[in-house]
Amino acid sequence: MFVERKINPTTGAVELWSAQWENQAGGAARKVLLEKIGDEQPVDPEADGTPQERAAICWAYGRTLGNIAVLSPTLLGNFPGKHGDNATLPCDFVHAGKYRNGADRWWCRTHQSHWGTKADLAALKQSGKLQCSDHAQHMNYVVGPLTVNVDSHAEVGIWCSLPAALSTHEIKPRPPKIHVHVRENAEDCKTIDRDFNAISLLYSTKLGLFGNTEITRVNITPPSAFEFVTAIESKKDMDCISCSHCGYPHLDLGDFGKTPHRKHFCGNCGRDSTWSKKPIISTPLKPLHDRYAKDLTYETPDRSLNLDDYPGCTYTIWASTPAIVWTAARPQEFGIHVHVHKGTERIVDDTFGQVTLNGETLERPKLIEAMIARSII
Repeated sequence: MFVERKINPTTGAVELWSAQWENQAGGAARKVLLEKIGDEQPVDPEADGTPQERAAICWAYGRTLGNIAVLSPTLLGNFPGKHGDNATLPCDFVHAGKYRNGADRWWCRTHQSHWGTKADLAALKQSGKLQCSDHAQHMNYVVGPLTVNVDSHAEVGIWCSLPAALSTHEIKPRPPKIHVHVRENAEDCKTIDRDFNAISLLYSTKLGLFGNTEITRVNITPPSAFEFVTAIESKKDMDCISCSHCGYPHLDLGDFGKTPHRKHFCGNCGRDSTWSKKPIISTPLKPLHDRYAKDLTYETPDRSLNLDDYPGCTYTIWASTPAIVWTAARPQEFGIHVHVHKGTERIVDDTFGQVTLNGETLERPKLIEAMIARSII
């Protein structure tokens, strides 16, 4: 048994059929289509160029999967709530060339897994279902995520929110989140200032950020934000390369997000024929970071804080991290952010160039190392 592609003459859709060869009298063999499995999905994530009103973002930790847009109402019906970590989604296959033995190779964009080996064909024959090996994997998701149109606001700031480095309270390890600041006018108060599980970012296609000109949004998930920040902190070579086959921007996560490399694997079409000129870590967040920044400089605040001057108070300390998107026309503050509470009242909420605790000056590199160590990825 194998999978055959067939064009429906009425709808023009490419259909996937299970098929097999049958021997005829005289030794000739003919191809027999057995049963339609489904329709092959287009490689372009927004084929009609019009984003759906309702959308969802899903991602999995520990894998090269973290920038997936779910726009189909059928898929939206598979999420048990508005957000969570227990979604089981159907496979989404596109043709991805052939294996070395000449067999067709398929790519599941939902679970980021190839299909088409002998074991896959045997499973198809037994179950009658075209499913990749990771079809039962639970995934994180957000239905109806916050959508930020960068061009519609005076200032947009987006960061990777990590667990605290030091605190008088227990610091529990947690996944990263996406922290968003939005100002309608540069001098006004923030209209948005909080953490989100994931967000969708709209931008102008006139910027020409990616090889595929139909892409009008980038989903920012915890894994992609985390890899972006750690690459900056470790001073790794980072860029964004588009797939030579479908033009989709490439995203490196997990082990691929830690070591720069030249050969890149596309999570949209499953092809591995794209090479960068030099070893890099690729992420679509890099062009967003560079093109929207009015000021890419960092400034260490000329402020100091001695926590020993606040006996009986509680505190929480973070190392400030570089913004993923920063559209303000001023430098980013690069230092140590501190909250101090006296009872229920927050009496300190600021970023400092120098912080003293128990008579010792805190070191930002050690603080960021503690924050990364507590992040669940």
